[in-house]
Amino acid sequence: MTTASIVYASMTGNTEQLAEMLREQLEAVGIETNLDECTEVSAEDFSNYDIAIVATYTYGEGELPDEIVDLYEDLKSTDLAGKIYGVAGSGDRSYADLFCAAVTQFEDAFEQSGAKKGANSVKIEFAPDTDEAEEFLAEFVREIASA
Repeated sequence: MTTASIVYASMTGNTEQLAEMLREQLEAVGIETNLDECTEVSAEDFSNYDIAIVATYTYGEGELPDEIVDLYEDLKSTDLAGKIYGVAGSGDRSYADLFCAAVTQFEDAFEQSGAKKGANSVKIEFAPDTDEAEEFLAEFVREIASA
């Protein structure tokens, strides 16, 4: 059975909700999924799964949330060759070019780890409680499940 780990950082609950939605959709297609808050795991833990997913918000002017910085730094030097990755996040479009910048930063970190991108990243404004957000997440799951 294919396994996935979703690690998230959430301040307002939006990204936690997004991560929970991803878990439900992954499990619906038969992928055994583990969900953890980012301070409870290490980047090395991703090596125990077939699929590694990070869901994060972007803080301030395009910065990573403080609570996920250690995971991000460690991820860049963790060997995840042969693993599939995906990144999702929530943000505020009023930040224009910095909208969901942490998602892009985690894409880069996963690339440095040697993992293979399994799906186009998802960037959702605020809460993932719209039909559009659900469609984006469903497409993400379809892509990553078939990668």
